[in-house]
Amino acid sequence: MNVVKREKVYTIDDIYALPDGERAELIDGQIYYMSPPGWTHQKISMLLSREISFYIDKNHGECEVLAAPFAVFLSEDGINYLEPDISVICDKSKLDEKGCHGAPDWVIEIVSPTSKPRDYVKKMLKYGTAGVREYWIVDPDKKTVTVYSFENSTVEQYEFGTDVPVGIYEEFSIRVQ
Repeated sequence: MNVVKREKVYTIDDIYALPDGERAELIDGQIYYMSPPGWTHQKISMLLSREISFYIDKNHGECEVLAAPFAVFLSEDGINYLEPDISVICDKSKLDEKGCHGAPDWVIEIVSPTSKPRDYVKKMLKYGTAGVREYWIVDPDKKTVTVYSFENSTVEQYEFGTDVPVGIYEEFSIRVQ
């Protein structure tokens, strides 16, 4: 007789029950603990958030730019809870005090050595199937930005120091240094 061990399926309630200060994401019922971001990560996050916010404000845009920690509930299934490094949400009806309910328009993840498999595979698939229009993976180790345009079914990779076009906004690009 074969015995199959079942993995525990965690829910958003388990995320909310974590001790204060402990951060984790929930993907398909599995908890992924997150270590505090480093200086390079935070610097890139701040620079990108500032540039995006400035562009939106300058053009009288309606989208919100929110940096982690900020909850994104891609679905109402109770087993997925993400905290993208940067979320751009244009439909403000998706927002409440708990987070974003539904897919942001644009998500940026700044990878660390421990988050690479999650960011490049699991999250990319989640974001793509949930309706995120554009997904950027900023990789400080490789000095690259990988841009997934789910609307156009394209993937492009850019080196740090080159202009990266923003697909959800015409005539806007960002140079990641």
